[in-house]
Amino acid sequence: MSIRLANNCINCDHIMEGSVCEVHGVKVSHSYTCDSFEMKAALKDDRNCVTCVRYETSDCANPQKAAPGMLCSHWAPQNAHA
Repeated sequence: MSIRLANNCINCDHIMEGSVCEVHGVKVSHSYTCDSFEMKAALKDDRNCVTCVRYETSDCANPQKAAPGMLCSHWAPQNAHA
């Protein structure tokens, strides 16, 4: 099973401070989504060894090559919960 980011208000570019939608003017949560949904571009910006939960651990697939700025097919975000 693949893990993907959800198309919900928490990942939407229209969410403001306090979980308020700037389009609809209401407080929202991860349970909501709408037709105006636009994915936050910043969620994909910092993928490399330094932001990988496996970096410098025994789980790293490439411990001899892993370095800041590099990325492999085993990358996992630091705040991942499985």
